[in-house]
Amino acid sequence: MHIYYLCLLFTALFSPWLSAAENTTFSRLDKVAHADALRVCIWPDYYSITYRNPKTQQLSGIDIDMANALGKDLGVAVHFIDSSFATLIDDITQDHCDIAMFAVGITLARKTKLRFSQPNLISGVFGITTKSNRRITQWSDIDKPDSVVAVAKGTLHEAVMKEKLKSAQLLILNTPFAREQEVQSGRADVFMTDFPYSQQFLTKSDWARRVSPPNNYPKTPYAYAMQPGDDDWHNRIEKFVRDIKKDGRLLTSAKRHHLEAIIVP
Repeated sequence: MHIYYLCLLFTALFSPWLSAAENTTFSRLDKVAHADALRVCIWPDYYSITYRNPKTQQLSGIDIDMANALGKDLGVAVHFIDSSFATLIDDITQDHCDIAMFAVGITLARKTKLRFSQPNLISGVFGITTKSNRRITQWSDIDKPDSVVAVAKGTLHEAVMKEKLKSAQLLILNTPFAREQEVQSGRADVFMTDFPYSQQFLTKSDWARRVSPPNNYPKTPYAYAMQPGDDDWHNRIEKFVRDIKKDGRLLTSAKRHHLEAIIVP
């Protein structure tokens, strides 16, 4: 009987404390520190941003540099997790990674599912066609009844083209380099991309030609994406972005990858 009353007393005294401990929500900042690792989602086909060389398997790009810089600032190792724009939201919300760092465009649709840092880059939409394509010589030639426009599934270019195209056929593709292959083969007339990707792609593809939009065509800011909520984690990432802008790390990396024209100061 004495033991029984002791158990009741223990329960009465410590149950509130145990319940509070169980319900405590730790910031991702704490989880990253505890794991001694930062999991960063990347799209490994993104030239100048987060590109994996198929021969060497080496990663390069401005957001590879910045992810490593963030890991150094946090004092943890960086683990890169392959993702894509098609799987971005699921990868973040299902906790496959702590942050997405591959020039994620801030769109209204994504803002309903993700939380963004302040932008660090901004780009318009560019078309890539073949040098031999005589039908597509300028931007106004793209949206014509016989044109086929290729985009990668899940990218902001898919959403932009769905809104903008009135006459051309939109071809949405979801395999690596499929849009490029469709244009090179002649099955599509042009594929849509951005400034970072087009810059590097043109240096590697002697058959390709860039088609630039008019000056008043909308541009999209790029940032780092996280799960909604968690102010501590968001504030730490905001501090990181402010720091890399102020101390020159962002500009230095942008120059290395020929992207200084699109950084957001």
